[in-house]
Amino acid sequence: MADQDLVTLEKKLLEKEEKLESQKEKLEKEQEKIDRLKEEYSDKLQKVSSLTQEEAKKKLLEEIESKEVQTIAKIIKEREEEAKITADKKAQEILVDSMRHGALNYIAEYTVSTIQIENEDIKGRIIGKEGRNIRAFEQATGVDVDLDEEGVIRLSSFDQIRREVARRALEKLVKDARIQPFRIEEIVAQSKQELDKVLLEEGEKLAQEAGVFNLTSEILSVLGRFKFRTSYGQNLVVHTLEETKIGIHIAQEIGADENIVRLGCLFHDIGKVIEGEGSHVTLGVEFLKRHNISDAIVNCVAEHHEDKPFSSLESVIVSIADSISGARPGARYEDYEGYVKRLREMEEIAKKHEGVEDAYAFEAGRELRVIIDPGTLDDAQTIVVADKIRDDINKASLAIPGEVKVTAIREFRAVSAENS
Repeated sequence: MADQDLVTLEKKLLEKEEKLESQKEKLEKEQEKIDRLKEEYSDKLQKVSSLTQEEAKKKLLEEIESKEVQTIAKIIKEREEEAKITADKKAQEILVDSMRHGALNYIAEYTVSTIQIENEDIKGRIIGKEGRNIRAFEQATGVDVDLDEEGVIRLSSFDQIRREVARRALEKLVKDARIQPFRIEEIVAQSKQELDKVLLEEGEKLAQEAGVFNLTSEILSVLGRFKFRTSYGQNLVVHTLEETKIGIHIAQEIGADENIVRLGCLFHDIGKVIEGEGSHVTLGVEFLKRHNISDAIVNCVAEHHEDKPFSSLESVIVSIADSISGARPGARYEDYEGYVKRLREMEEIAKKHEGVEDAYAFEAGRELRVIIDPGTLDDAQTIVVADKIRDDINKASLAIPGEVKVTAIREFRAVSAENS
Protein backbone atom coordinates (compact mmCIF):
# COMPACT_ATOMS: atom_id res chain seq x y z
CA MET A 1 0.00 0.00 0.00
CA ALA A 2 2.90 2.29 0.79
CA ASP A 3 4.52 1.51 -2.55
CA GLN A 4 1.35 2.39 -4.37
CA ASP A 5 1.14 5.73 -2.58
CA LEU A 6 4.71 6.51 -3.58
CA VAL A 7 3.95 5.72 -7.18
CA THR A 8 0.89 7.96 -7.12
CA LEU A 9 2.84 10.79 -5.50
CA GLU A 10 5.63 10.47 -8.03
CA LYS A 11 3.11 10.58 -10.83
CA LYS A 12 1.60 13.79 -9.45
CA LEU A 13 5.01 15.35 -9.11
CA LEU A 14 5.79 14.55 -12.72
CA GLU A 15 2.54 16.09 -13.86
CA LYS A 16 3.25 19.28 -11.89
CA GLU A 17 6.73 19.41 -13.32
CA GLU A 18 5.32 19.17 -16.85
CA LYS A 19 2.86 21.94 -16.08
CA LEU A 20 5.63 24.12 -14.72
CA GLU A 21 7.68 23.52 -17.83
CA SER A 22 4.73 24.41 -20.00
CA GLN A 23 4.06 27.59 -18.05
CA LYS A 24 7.75 28.43 -18.21
CA GLU A 25 7.67 28.16 -22.00
CA LYS A 26 4.61 30.43 -22.18
CA LEU A 27 6.26 32.98 -19.92
CA GLU A 28 9.35 32.96 -22.05
CA LYS A 29 7.25 33.55 -25.18
CA GLU A 30 5.41 36.41 -23.48
CA GLN A 31 8.70 37.85 -22.37
CA GLU A 32 10.00 37.69 -25.94
CA LYS A 33 6.86 39.45 -27.16
CA ILE A 34 7.24 42.15 -24.52
CA ASP A 35 10.88 42.63 -25.43
CA ARG A 36 9.94 42.94 -29.08
CA LEU A 37 7.25 45.55 -28.35
CA LYS A 38 9.71 47.46 -26.19
CA GLU A 39 12.14 47.59 -29.09
CA GLU A 40 9.38 48.80 -31.47
CA TYR A 41 8.20 51.56 -29.12
CA SER A 42 11.79 52.45 -28.41
CA ASP A 43 12.36 52.92 -32.12
CA LYS A 44 9.20 55.04 -32.39
CA LEU A 45 10.21 57.16 -29.42
CA GLN A 46 13.60 57.72 -30.99
CA LYS A 47 11.93 58.89 -34.21
CA VAL A 48 9.46 61.13 -32.37
CA SER A 49 12.19 62.64 -30.22
CA SER A 50 13.93 63.84 -33.39
CA LEU A 51 10.77 65.73 -34.62
CA THR A 52 9.82 69.33 -33.84
CA GLN A 53 6.55 70.06 -32.06
CA GLU A 54 4.84 70.97 -35.32
CA GLU A 55 6.17 67.83 -37.07
CA ALA A 56 5.03 65.60 -34.20
CA LYS A 57 1.60 67.25 -34.27
CA LYS A 58 1.37 66.75 -38.02
CA LYS A 59 2.40 63.09 -37.65
CA LEU A 60 -0.24 62.52 -35.01
CA LEU A 61 -2.92 64.19 -37.13
CA GLU A 62 -1.98 62.07 -40.13
CA GLU A 63 -2.34 58.87 -38.09
CA ILE A 64 -5.69 60.03 -36.72
CA GLU A 65 -6.87 61.15 -40.14
CA SER A 66 -5.99 57.79 -41.70
CA LYS A 67 -8.07 56.00 -39.08
CA GLU A 68 -10.95 58.50 -38.81
CA VAL A 69 -11.17 59.89 -42.34
CA GLN A 70 -14.85 59.04 -42.78
CA THR A 71 -15.83 60.57 -39.46
CA ILE A 72 -13.84 63.74 -40.20
CA ALA A 73 -15.36 64.04 -43.67
CA LYS A 74 -18.85 63.83 -42.22
CA ILE A 75 -18.11 66.48 -39.61
CA ILE A 76 -16.59 68.81 -42.22
CA LYS A 77 -19.61 68.43 -44.51
CA GLU A 78 -22.00 69.19 -41.65
CA ARG A 79 -20.00 72.29 -40.70
CA GLU A 80 -19.87 73.44 -44.33
CA GLU A 81 -23.63 73.16 -44.69
CA GLU A 82 -24.15 75.00 -41.43
CA ALA A 83 -21.70 77.75 -42.48
CA LYS A 84 -23.34 78.09 -45.89
CA ILE A 85 -26.81 78.52 -44.42
CA THR A 86 -25.52 81.07 -41.92
CA ALA A 87 -23.49 82.92 -44.56
CA ASP A 88 -26.40 83.10 -47.02
CA LYS A 89 -28.70 84.44 -44.34
CA LYS A 90 -26.13 87.01 -43.18
CA ALA A 91 -25.42 88.07 -46.78
CA GLN A 92 -29.13 88.64 -47.39
CA GLU A 93 -29.40 90.71 -44.22
CA ILE A 94 -26.38 92.84 -45.22
CA LEU A 95 -27.66 93.44 -48.77
CA VAL A 96 -31.22 94.29 -47.71
CA ASP A 97 -29.98 96.62 -44.99
CA SER A 98 -27.52 98.23 -47.41
CA MET A 99 -30.23 98.86 -49.99
CA ARG A 100 -32.37 100.46 -47.29
CA HIS A 101 -29.47 102.78 -46.41
CA GLY A 102 -29.11 103.70 -50.08
CA ALA A 103 -32.40 105.63 -50.17
CA LEU A 104 -31.93 109.25 -51.33
CA ASN A 105 -33.74 112.54 -50.94
CA TYR A 106 -32.14 113.89 -54.14
CA ILE A 107 -34.62 114.48 -56.98
CA ALA A 108 -33.16 114.60 -60.49
CA GLU A 109 -34.58 116.52 -63.44
CA TYR A 110 -34.53 114.43 -66.59
CA THR A 111 -35.93 116.34 -69.58
CA VAL A 112 -37.86 119.29 -68.09
CA SER A 113 -36.88 122.25 -65.88
CA THR A 114 -39.45 124.63 -64.40
CA ILE A 115 -39.25 128.31 -63.42
CA GLN A 116 -41.83 129.87 -61.12
CA ILE A 117 -43.03 133.37 -62.07
CA GLU A 118 -44.92 135.91 -59.98
CA ASN A 119 -47.38 137.11 -62.65
CA GLU A 120 -48.49 136.24 -66.15
CA ASP A 121 -47.33 139.58 -67.60
CA ILE A 122 -43.80 138.21 -67.64
CA LYS A 123 -44.85 135.63 -70.23
CA GLY A 124 -45.92 138.42 -72.57
CA ARG A 125 -42.49 140.05 -72.28
CA ILE A 126 -40.82 136.70 -72.94
CA ILE A 127 -42.93 136.11 -76.06
CA GLY A 128 -42.27 139.61 -77.40
CA LYS A 129 -43.74 141.33 -80.44
CA GLU A 130 -44.97 138.71 -82.91
CA GLY A 131 -43.08 136.07 -80.88
CA ARG A 132 -39.61 137.39 -81.74
CA ASN A 133 -38.26 137.12 -78.17
CA ILE A 134 -39.26 133.52 -77.58
CA ARG A 135 -37.94 132.54 -81.03
CA ALA A 136 -34.63 134.23 -80.27
CA PHE A 137 -34.43 132.48 -76.88
CA GLU A 138 -35.18 129.01 -78.31
CA GLN A 139 -32.71 129.61 -81.15
CA ALA A 140 -29.93 130.75 -78.78
CA THR A 141 -30.41 127.98 -76.21
CA GLY A 142 -31.70 125.03 -78.22
CA VAL A 143 -34.53 124.31 -75.76
CA ASP A 144 -38.29 124.32 -76.15
CA VAL A 145 -40.22 126.88 -74.04
CA ASP A 146 -43.71 125.96 -72.80
CA LEU A 147 -45.83 128.82 -71.40
CA ASP A 148 -49.19 127.02 -71.20
CA GLU A 149 -49.24 126.37 -67.44
CA GLU A 150 -50.21 129.25 -65.18
CA GLY A 151 -47.43 130.59 -62.94
CA VAL A 152 -44.81 128.30 -64.48
CA ILE A 153 -42.47 128.34 -67.45
CA ARG A 154 -41.26 124.92 -68.60
CA LEU A 155 -38.01 124.38 -70.45
CA SER A 156 -37.74 121.11 -72.32
CA SER A 157 -34.67 119.47 -73.87
CA PHE A 158 -33.01 116.06 -73.84
CA ASP A 159 -29.65 117.82 -73.36
CA GLN A 160 -29.48 118.70 -69.68
CA ILE A 161 -26.57 121.15 -70.01
CA ARG A 162 -28.48 123.17 -72.62
CA ARG A 163 -31.49 123.16 -70.32
CA GLU A 164 -29.41 124.36 -67.37
CA VAL A 165 -27.95 127.23 -69.42
CA ALA A 166 -31.47 128.16 -70.57
CA ARG A 167 -32.84 128.02 -67.01
CA ARG A 168 -30.15 130.34 -65.66
CA ALA A 169 -30.48 132.71 -68.61
CA LEU A 170 -34.26 132.88 -68.31
CA GLU A 171 -34.09 133.58 -64.57
CA LYS A 172 -31.82 136.57 -65.31
CA LEU A 173 -34.11 137.81 -68.09
CA VAL A 174 -37.18 137.59 -65.86
CA LYS A 175 -35.45 139.94 -63.38
CA ASP A 176 -34.30 142.22 -66.22
CA ALA A 177 -36.81 144.66 -67.71
CA ARG A 178 -34.98 144.61 -71.05
CA ILE A 179 -36.06 141.50 -72.93
CA GLN A 180 -35.19 141.74 -76.61
CA PRO A 181 -33.30 139.46 -79.06
CA PHE A 182 -29.88 141.09 -78.62
CA ARG A 183 -30.23 141.11 -74.82
CA ILE A 184 -31.35 137.49 -74.88
CA GLU A 185 -28.29 136.44 -76.88
CA GLU A 186 -26.03 138.40 -74.52
CA ILE A 187 -27.50 136.78 -71.39
CA VAL A 188 -27.38 133.29 -72.91
CA ALA A 189 -23.71 133.81 -73.83
CA GLN A 190 -22.98 134.89 -70.24
CA SER A 191 -24.76 131.82 -68.87
CA LYS A 192 -22.70 129.54 -71.10
CA GLN A 193 -19.52 131.17 -69.81
CA GLU A 194 -20.69 130.58 -66.23
CA LEU A 195 -21.01 126.85 -66.88
CA ASP A 196 -17.56 126.06 -65.45
CA LYS A 197 -18.56 127.69 -62.18
CA VAL A 198 -21.83 125.73 -62.20
CA LEU A 199 -19.98 122.45 -62.74
CA LEU A 200 -17.58 123.20 -59.86
CA GLU A 201 -20.49 123.99 -57.52
CA GLU A 202 -22.35 120.80 -58.47
CA GLY A 203 -19.16 118.74 -58.08
CA GLU A 204 -18.63 120.12 -54.57
CA LYS A 205 -22.23 119.26 -53.65
CA LEU A 206 -21.85 115.70 -54.92
CA ALA A 207 -18.50 115.13 -53.18
CA GLN A 208 -19.76 116.54 -49.86
CA GLU A 209 -22.93 114.45 -50.05
CA ALA A 210 -20.74 111.37 -50.55
CA GLY A 211 -18.54 112.39 -47.60
CA VAL A 212 -15.44 113.22 -49.67
CA PHE A 213 -13.48 116.44 -49.18
CA ASN A 214 -10.23 118.11 -50.32
CA LEU A 215 -10.52 117.11 -53.99
CA THR A 216 -8.89 119.30 -56.64
CA SER A 217 -11.03 121.81 -58.55
CA GLU A 218 -10.46 119.92 -61.82
CA ILE A 219 -11.80 116.66 -60.35
CA LEU A 220 -14.76 118.52 -58.81
CA SER A 221 -15.60 120.14 -62.15
CA VAL A 222 -15.69 116.74 -63.82
CA LEU A 223 -17.88 115.34 -61.02
CA GLY A 224 -20.21 118.31 -61.54
CA ARG A 225 -21.06 116.98 -65.00
CA PHE A 226 -22.78 114.04 -63.30
CA LYS A 227 -25.81 116.30 -62.68
CA PHE A 228 -26.27 116.66 -66.41
CA ARG A 229 -25.60 113.05 -67.43
CA THR A 230 -27.78 109.96 -67.35
CA SER A 231 -26.96 106.30 -67.79
CA TYR A 232 -29.87 104.28 -69.19
CA GLY A 233 -32.21 106.99 -67.91
CA GLN A 234 -30.73 106.94 -64.39
CA ASN A 235 -29.25 110.29 -63.37
CA LEU A 236 -25.56 109.86 -62.63
CA VAL A 237 -25.71 111.86 -59.37
CA VAL A 238 -28.56 109.68 -58.10
CA HIS A 239 -26.77 106.48 -59.12
CA THR A 240 -23.43 107.56 -57.63
CA LEU A 241 -24.83 108.65 -54.26
CA GLU A 242 -27.02 105.55 -54.04
CA GLU A 243 -24.11 103.25 -54.86
CA THR A 244 -21.78 105.05 -52.43
CA LYS A 245 -24.21 104.68 -49.52
CA ILE A 246 -24.77 101.01 -50.29
CA GLY A 247 -21.04 100.32 -50.69
CA ILE A 248 -20.10 102.07 -47.44
CA HIS A 249 -22.69 100.11 -45.48
CA ILE A 250 -21.47 96.78 -46.88
CA ALA A 251 -17.87 97.78 -46.08
CA GLN A 252 -18.83 98.60 -42.50
CA GLU A 253 -20.64 95.30 -42.07
CA ILE A 254 -17.77 93.08 -43.25
CA GLY A 255 -14.81 95.15 -42.08
CA ALA A 256 -13.46 96.38 -45.44
CA ASP A 257 -11.66 99.71 -45.94
CA GLU A 258 -14.49 102.22 -45.92
CA ASN A 259 -12.50 105.10 -47.47
CA ILE A 260 -11.37 103.06 -50.47
CA VAL A 261 -14.94 101.89 -51.09
CA ARG A 262 -16.27 105.45 -50.72
CA LEU A 263 -13.89 106.90 -53.31
CA GLY A 264 -14.17 103.86 -55.57
CA CYS A 265 -17.96 104.31 -55.70
CA LEU A 266 -17.70 108.07 -56.21
CA PHE A 267 -15.27 107.75 -59.14
CA HIS A 268 -16.47 104.49 -60.73
CA ASP A 269 -18.39 106.16 -63.60
CA ILE A 270 -16.28 109.31 -63.97
CA GLY A 271 -15.21 108.18 -67.45
CA LYS A 272 -18.80 108.62 -68.70
CA VAL A 273 -18.45 112.41 -68.56
CA ILE A 274 -14.95 112.55 -70.09
CA GLU A 275 -14.60 112.94 -73.85
CA GLY A 276 -12.12 110.65 -75.58
CA GLU A 277 -11.58 107.34 -77.28
CA GLY A 278 -12.22 104.12 -75.37
CA SER A 279 -14.68 102.79 -72.82
CA HIS A 280 -15.76 104.82 -69.80
CA VAL A 281 -13.70 102.47 -67.62
CA THR A 282 -10.51 103.17 -69.58
CA LEU A 283 -11.14 106.93 -69.68
CA GLY A 284 -11.87 107.00 -65.95
CA VAL A 285 -8.75 105.03 -65.03
CA GLU A 286 -6.52 107.29 -67.16
CA PHE A 287 -8.05 110.43 -65.64
CA LEU A 288 -7.59 109.23 -62.05
CA LYS A 289 -3.99 108.18 -62.68
CA ARG A 290 -3.20 111.64 -64.08
CA HIS A 291 -4.46 113.10 -60.81
CA ASN A 292 -2.38 110.72 -58.64
CA ILE A 293 -5.31 108.83 -57.14
CA SER A 294 -4.09 105.75 -55.23
CA ASP A 295 -3.87 102.37 -57.01
CA ALA A 296 -6.37 100.77 -54.63
CA ILE A 297 -9.06 103.27 -55.71
CA VAL A 298 -8.08 103.15 -59.40
CA ASN A 299 -8.37 99.35 -59.30
CA CYS A 300 -11.94 99.64 -57.98
CA VAL A 301 -12.81 101.74 -61.04
CA ALA A 302 -10.93 99.45 -63.44
CA GLU A 303 -12.60 96.30 -62.09
CA HIS A 304 -16.19 97.37 -61.34
CA HIS A 305 -17.46 95.78 -64.59
CA GLU A 306 -15.11 92.77 -64.15
CA ASP A 307 -13.04 93.80 -67.19
CA LYS A 308 -10.14 92.42 -65.15
CA PRO A 309 -10.03 90.10 -62.10
CA PHE A 310 -10.81 91.63 -58.72
CA SER A 311 -7.67 92.60 -56.81
CA SER A 312 -9.25 93.41 -53.45
CA LEU A 313 -12.31 93.01 -51.27
CA GLU A 314 -13.05 96.72 -51.71
CA SER A 315 -13.12 96.30 -55.49
CA VAL A 316 -15.71 93.52 -55.16
CA ILE A 317 -17.87 95.72 -52.91
CA VAL A 318 -17.83 98.60 -55.43
CA SER A 319 -18.94 96.19 -58.17
CA ILE A 320 -21.73 94.75 -56.00
CA ALA A 321 -22.97 98.20 -54.97
CA ASP A 322 -22.99 99.31 -58.63
CA SER A 323 -25.04 96.27 -59.61
CA ILE A 324 -27.55 96.79 -56.79
CA SER A 325 -28.12 100.44 -57.69
CA GLY A 326 -28.35 99.85 -61.44
CA ALA A 327 -30.36 96.62 -61.37
CA ARG A 328 -33.06 97.51 -58.86
CA PRO A 329 -36.57 97.77 -60.39
CA GLY A 330 -37.27 101.17 -61.92
CA ALA A 331 -33.69 102.42 -61.73
CA ARG A 332 -32.87 102.39 -65.42
CA TYR A 333 -34.63 102.64 -68.76
CA GLU A 334 -32.65 101.46 -71.74
CA ASP A 335 -35.08 103.14 -74.17
CA TYR A 336 -34.20 106.58 -72.78
CA GLU A 337 -30.51 106.07 -73.50
CA GLY A 338 -31.33 105.06 -77.06
CA TYR A 339 -33.68 108.05 -77.38
CA VAL A 340 -30.93 110.52 -76.43
CA LYS A 341 -28.49 108.83 -78.78
CA ARG A 342 -30.92 109.10 -81.71
CA LEU A 343 -31.51 112.82 -81.11
CA ARG A 344 -27.77 113.52 -80.93
CA GLU A 345 -27.27 111.62 -84.19
CA MET A 346 -29.97 113.76 -85.84
CA GLU A 347 -28.14 116.92 -84.81
CA GLU A 348 -24.79 115.57 -86.00
CA ILE A 349 -26.26 114.69 -89.41
CA ALA A 350 -27.42 118.30 -89.85
CA LYS A 351 -24.12 119.82 -88.68
CA LYS A 352 -22.19 117.94 -91.37
CA HIS A 353 -23.79 120.06 -94.10
CA GLU A 354 -21.98 123.18 -95.28
CA GLY A 355 -23.44 126.43 -93.98
CA VAL A 356 -25.04 124.89 -90.87
CA GLU A 357 -23.94 126.68 -87.68
CA ASP A 358 -25.92 124.58 -85.22
CA ALA A 359 -28.86 122.19 -84.94
CA TYR A 360 -31.34 121.36 -82.18
CA ALA A 361 -33.75 118.41 -81.97
CA PHE A 362 -37.19 119.01 -80.43
CA GLU A 363 -40.43 117.12 -79.82
CA ALA A 364 -38.76 113.73 -79.28
CA GLY A 365 -37.04 114.09 -82.67
CA ARG A 366 -40.09 115.01 -84.70
CA GLU A 367 -38.69 118.51 -85.31
CA LEU A 368 -35.12 119.57 -86.13
CA ARG A 369 -34.29 123.26 -86.09
CA VAL A 370 -31.21 124.15 -88.13
CA ILE A 371 -29.38 127.47 -87.73
CA ILE A 372 -27.94 128.64 -91.07
CA ASP A 373 -24.97 130.96 -91.54
CA PRO A 374 -26.48 133.78 -93.69
CA GLY A 375 -23.07 134.65 -95.09
CA THR A 376 -22.59 131.15 -96.49
CA LEU A 377 -26.01 130.19 -97.88
CA ASP A 378 -28.74 132.27 -99.50
CA ASP A 379 -32.47 131.58 -99.20
CA ALA A 380 -32.60 129.15 -102.12
CA GLN A 381 -29.59 127.19 -100.88
CA THR A 382 -31.14 127.06 -97.39
CA ILE A 383 -34.24 125.33 -98.77
CA VAL A 384 -32.05 122.78 -100.60
CA VAL A 385 -29.98 122.05 -97.48
CA ALA A 386 -33.14 121.54 -95.40
CA ASP A 387 -34.39 118.94 -97.90
CA LYS A 388 -31.01 117.18 -97.93
CA ILE A 389 -30.91 117.02 -94.14
CA ARG A 390 -34.40 115.51 -94.01
CA ASP A 391 -33.46 112.90 -96.63
CA ASP A 392 -30.26 112.01 -94.75
CA ILE A 393 -32.20 111.55 -91.51
CA ASN A 394 -34.73 109.27 -93.22
CA LYS A 395 -31.92 107.20 -94.75
CA ALA A 396 -30.21 106.87 -91.36
CA SER A 397 -33.13 104.79 -89.99
CA LEU A 398 -33.05 106.38 -86.54
CA ALA A 399 -36.50 105.05 -85.55
CA ILE A 400 -37.93 108.52 -84.97
CA PRO A 401 -41.73 108.35 -84.44
CA GLY A 402 -43.74 110.10 -87.19
CA GLU A 403 -42.49 112.46 -89.89
CA VAL A 404 -39.41 114.58 -89.17
CA LYS A 405 -39.91 118.30 -89.74
CA VAL A 406 -36.70 120.21 -90.58
CA THR A 407 -36.90 123.95 -89.94
CA ALA A 408 -33.98 125.92 -91.35
CA ILE A 409 -33.54 129.39 -89.78
CA ARG A 410 -31.55 131.95 -91.75
CA GLU A 411 -31.50 135.39 -90.19
CA PHE A 412 -29.44 138.27 -91.58
CA ARG A 413 -28.67 141.24 -89.34
CA ALA A 414 -26.96 144.54 -90.17
CA VAL A 415 -25.78 146.62 -87.23
CA SER A 416 -24.32 150.12 -87.50
CA ALA A 417 -23.14 152.37 -84.74
CA GLU A 418 -21.91 155.97 -84.61
CA ASN A 419 -18.99 157.09 -82.48
CA SER A 420 -19.95 160.04 -80.35
